[in-house]
Amino acid sequence: MSPTSYSHLFLSMEVQTHSLSPTFHFHLLSQSTTDTNQPSLGHATAALKLQKVYRSYRTRRRLADSAVVAEELWWQAIDYVRLNHSTISFFNLPETAASRWSRVKLNAAKVGKGLSKDAKAQKLAFQHWIEAIDPRHRYGHNLQYYYKEWCKTDAGQPFFYWLDLGNGKNLDLEQCSRSKLQKQCIKYLGPQEREQFEYTVRAGKIINKQYGDLLHTNEDSEDAKWIFVMSTSKKLYAGKKKKGLFHHSSFLAGGATLAAGRLVAENGILKSISAYSGHYRPTDDTLDGFLSYLKENGVKLDEVELHKANEDSDMYEDNNLSRAATSEVSNDAKMWSSESESCGAQDCNIAKNQFQEGFEVLPIRTPTFA
Repeated sequence: MSPTSYSHLFLSMEVQTHSLSPTFHFHLLSQSTTDTNQPSLGHATAALKLQKVYRSYRTRRRLADSAVVAEELWWQAIDYVRLNHSTISFFNLPETAASRWSRVKLNAAKVGKGLSKDAKAQKLAFQHWIEAIDPRHRYGHNLQYYYKEWCKTDAGQPFFYWLDLGNGKNLDLEQCSRSKLQKQCIKYLGPQEREQFEYTVRAGKIINKQYGDLLHTNEDSEDAKWIFVMSTSKKLYAGKKKKGLFHHSSFLAGGATLAAGRLVAENGILKSISAYSGHYRPTDDTLDGFLSYLKENGVKLDEVELHKANEDSDMYEDNNLSRAATSEVSNDAKMWSSESESCGAQDCNIAKNQFQEGFEVLPIRTPTFA
């Protein structure tokens, strides 16, 4: 068979393979203008075999894509069910000391995830823990208004039960309406989802690991705010902030970080770094650690504009509210499902100390699908 004949053969296969018709009919084109003979049976058999191989490959790809989606949905479902049990549904069920400790440890593990790899990592700021253990991950800043009201009550109900099913389910605050509270839910990325936000630093340039694109933060709008975090495994994640929807806590699903803040980059070249994160409250030390990482990977820091954190300013929108809430939480452990009413005083003190001293015991692991 001549080269022209082979080109006609594969062209015919390509056209037929991409057809949207559910039934595939393979037809061979004429071999050439000078040869009007029909193709031999052997050629037709070979062509059909190639077609089957391609179909098999296409099917495997579709199944693989479906498996990734299924894993992500399964991760989200398990996460929701476990958090829902540890914060809401347990209230109407009989409990043992073991089940109470299991709930406490699960909540601690959600916020302290990653600390086992680096004890110096930063967990979520205390006022945002409530967001991480909320099954819906409603914006922590909004939840604080309702938590403050709950602290004034004596309903004898855990906070999330009170908020969604109990005495506070009809409460609608002027500072934050119920509709706003329900609408602004922070997206917590699963293991597969966060891969598209992962970046690497090569020869001084920031590159998307999955797609190979150079980071360019002003592509859509100069006013867009791009945020980043670095995990305790030293993986860098970056994306565009969407208030009430996508924040620093989104990347690692509320887990601990080595660094967090804002950045500006043009075609992979870092232009500016700001140590700003309401969820993680970065310090000068965490910023210095991140700068060392960048320097090791070829970033010219003398050309980068730096903005360090200022803890004395009111740069964070929830500073005043969080101070009041944190003060009340430090006086009792009510927030963690009214442990003072469901367990002994000694157990309550131990649980409270574990929450406030860094989660040294983290036996419960969030399911992953590596």
